[in-house]
Amino acid sequence: MRKIIPSQTAIKDLHQFIVGAIAPRPIAFVSTMDANGVANLAPYSFFNAFSSNPPILVFSSNRRVQDNTTKDTLHNAEATREVVVNVVNYDIVKQMTIASVNYDADISEFEKSGLSPLPSETVKPFRVKESPVHFECKVKEIITMGEHGGAGHLIICEVQLIHINENVIDANNRIDPNKLDLVGRLGRAYYVRASGDALFSLFQEPEQMAMGFDKLPQSFKESDILTGNDLASLASLLHFPSEEILLTWKNNEELQNLIAQNKKDQIHLWAKQLISASKAMDAFSVLLLWHQSL
Repeated sequence: MRKIIPSQTAIKDLHQFIVGAIAPRPIAFVSTMDANGVANLAPYSFFNAFSSNPPILVFSSNRRVQDNTTKDTLHNAEATREVVVNVVNYDIVKQMTIASVNYDADISEFEKSGLSPLPSETVKPFRVKESPVHFECKVKEIITMGEHGGAGHLIICEVQLIHINENVIDANNRIDPNKLDLVGRLGRAYYVRASGDALFSLFQEPEQMAMGFDKLPQSFKESDILTGNDLASLASLLHFPSEEILLTWKNNEELQNLIAQNKKDQIHLWAKQLISASKAMDAFSVLLLWHQSL
């Protein structure tokens, strides 16, 4: 593997290695207001949620690499201690990129991007009307990470009020990711749309003790067919197949013929297909019966 030593790498290259590898990142579309009431709007992908109680969001406004200057968002957050974090969905992603341009401080990115300012209730900065979720926040703390180009300023925000478009909430009172249609940031000019075929569901109950890889027979782990994810589907089970399930497969003539002929690859392919069909216990049974025949 290539080794990247930060202290020996140009900042512009180091930045791209970091943002290319740590991705996709959610985008904080941050609206602020300066002491004179001039609105500012800018996107930040060094961003995430870090606490639910209290509700805390953190984004970083980095120093510009080329001239080591700081951004209007940081100046306004320092001066007023108020921000609104709006989420970015696919419908406004192009307008978001216009707001990322380094306009002068007295120019409103709302006007430049064509997005609509919406009054907030607990803070002065506007919300973005077209965004489906807004977080009105008070700035708790700003932590400076350095004094040179590329250094971040961590802006720690406590959420005062959340606005969510009713259209993105499902019947279970949860946000539907397909309706929300968020956009994430990668390296360079790459983005990802978090909806449709890009979504998949993966559930592992943390309170239930999965068997783990150490409980899998060695012949499973030495498979040339099963991937790490396939094996993880087996390792996530809580126990070995019951005698009842095994008996069903012992009576499967096709499987018994494959075992008798030692058709390892065909058996493992069959198990892989069962895993893909969300039948991990059946896949485990097929593999276990083959393993016991060795």
